[in-house]
Amino acid sequence: MTRTRTRGRAAALAGAAAVIAATTLAAPTAAAEAAGAGGGITGQAPCPDAPEFLCGTLTVPLDHSGATPGTLDLRVAVTGNTAAPRGDLLFLTGGPGQPGVPAMKRTASSLEPVLKDYRLVMFDQRGTGEGALQCPDLQEDMGSSDLAVPRRPSIADCATALGPDARHYSTADTVADIDLLRRALGARRLTLDGVSYGTFTAQRYALAHPTRVARLVLDSVTPRQGMDPLDLAALPATARILRTACRATGCTTDPAEDLAATVRRYGNGAQILSALTGYEFVDPDYGPVPEILHEAAAGRPAKLQEFFDLVHREVDTATAEELSQGLHSATVCADSHFPWGTTDTPVEGRPAALERTRKRLTAEQTWPYDPATATGLGSLLVCLDWPRQPVPPTPPDHLRLPDVPVLLLGGDRDLATPCELMDEYEEFAHHPQIVIVPGAAHSVQNRAENPAGRQAVHDFLLT
Repeated sequence: MTRTRTRGRAAALAGAAAVIAATTLAAPTAAAEAAGAGGGITGQAPCPDAPEFLCGTLTVPLDHSGATPGTLDLRVAVTGNTAAPRGDLLFLTGGPGQPGVPAMKRTASSLEPVLKDYRLVMFDQRGTGEGALQCPDLQEDMGSSDLAVPRRPSIADCATALGPDARHYSTADTVADIDLLRRALGARRLTLDGVSYGTFTAQRYALAHPTRVARLVLDSVTPRQGMDPLDLAALPATARILRTACRATGCTTDPAEDLAATVRRYGNGAQILSALTGYEFVDPDYGPVPEILHEAAAGRPAKLQEFFDLVHREVDTATAEELSQGLHSATVCADSHFPWGTTDTPVEGRPAALERTRKRLTAEQTWPYDPATATGLGSLLVCLDWPRQPVPPTPPDHLRLPDVPVLLLGGDRDLATPCELMDEYEEFAHHPQIVIVPGAAHSVQNRAENPAGRQAVHDFLLT
């Protein structure tokens, strides 16, 4: 069963199917051209790997302020239903660092029941896909992980490779790109469906352009303030998630107590959290994890090391075109608030501020890990050494999402964005519908075996 708090649901419309036609994308409006939409979407043709969809290119400014010259070409893919009665549904991928166009076929399949009513749109956000920011050593160290701890020379090499232009890869820049995309599509409003980091992008777009949003689907919700570099929601949620999975599989140990004992013995909490967060994509039951932690807690860490190696080799490995760690680092460092402030804080004072934070953290905040876990996670350490640069302003805390229908979707086994993060949305959104899917981990629409989450999305979009 799902836990639902809702403003009302309608039954799914049976038999709805995608309408995929060889039509052209809308030409940009005069207002879009006047605003510098880069001439609309050009080079329209069937997508090379999915000819049932139409692909084109949106050219956007590197710097939306105009102070730095240059442009970026972003790939766009759409289904062909240009006359869709409910307009355009923009699906936003996660990371940050994942492209959209390569996922078009899979996403269209997941959303097929609503594609008679919506035209599905996906695009490669700046710095992803064919235009991925390239940081080879950092990519090797972190792959698709947010939390894996990279080598310091890899961070320095990436920052040097990206140079001052790294500041133009924040979420604020992507939000501006989305509004140019909306204009180029000829859409008055967009329905946004975001997964993971895509939920953060969707929220920031809705705050910046509240009259341009029809409704929001937020799947595996990143909180409105952005990524917490200390991961203080995931740390205590690990105990609940592992115990829930343990009961479901009939294990006879307490994986939370064993995790705490393992961290005390080896001081490897950051490595464990990173591995567990990657492994949830493979097995939301965390099948072998209780035994692995039980042996490690007893002083036998061999299986735990094998588990680390497996996740790094088989789960977290990713090319920059699949998930760009260069883009991930540039965006997270531009967007986030850290114990030392923002990336506009002088580098030399950051380690001391981080150490002060570690000393203030309590066991209650971090158990079954320790405070050193919270201050030793990969994305935080990347930004600890990231060069100082200006950062975009953060929306005021008093702003709420526009008064449009909002669906929040999560899995009860999600360690990357635990469902506890949804609690604040009772105030931030207007009467949100909340659906938590049992047995599901991160990215419910794309990965959950339980179809309840996808059905909830279909019902919500067709209500």
